[in-house]
Amino acid sequence: MLHPVITKETFQFLKKLEKNNAREWFEEHKKEFKGHEADVKRFFISVMEGLKANDEIEKMKMFRIYRDVRFSNDKTPYKTHLAGSFSRAGARLRGGYYMHLKPGDSFIAMGFWEPNKEDLLRIRKELELDATEFRKVINEKSFKKIWGDLVGDEVKTAPKGFDKEHQNIDLIKKKQFIFVRKFKDEEVLDKDFGNTIVESFKAVRPYFDLMSEILTTDLNGISLLN
Repeated sequence: MLHPVITKETFQFLKKLEKNNAREWFEEHKKEFKGHEADVKRFFISVMEGLKANDEIEKMKMFRIYRDVRFSNDKTPYKTHLAGSFSRAGARLRGGYYMHLKPGDSFIAMGFWEPNKEDLLRIRKELELDATEFRKVINEKSFKKIWGDLVGDEVKTAPKGFDKEHQNIDLIKKKQFIFVRKFKDEEVLDKDFGNTIVESFKAVRPYFDLMSEILTTDLNGISLLN
């Protein structure tokens, strides 16, 4: 069992923050927030330690509660969730893990959120050449039971230079290659939630192994790493 846990008090605070999303209220309750933030950070660290048993994790990042409102129509100053990410170590290990905690909207996610243009083209070229192994990995029964279907933004028809009638166009037109698993509040507050996350992320390895191989080789399978 992983410790610590996410508490109902933390979720209660986030609910109150959503109703009172203003600097004056937050400053009055900042000490309380810092306590919840520290508890969640310890939880994230415990998850990271669990991940290290099956993967090489370089660092854990906990995102700040403050919103960047400069280019947003929503000027509320604070996020109403707590989130963290886990970065894999080294150029040969691709993909990332993410955790999002919010009453009524908690989830974990993994994959490739914003691949750079070179990586995106490499993935698309691989899928254009042959998507058999890719489909086999993401449709494997135990993987699909945990993570469901591939999600993410995509172009409407086909990326420039690709045939919109290609047999793998459903994959080629993707701009993101991510999977999301959602949780009910009672699942998040369960004492075994940390174990559930670690086991969910453990199931990701065949997908990350395949994508890492694709992104560190050319179309002939020759390594791009020095």
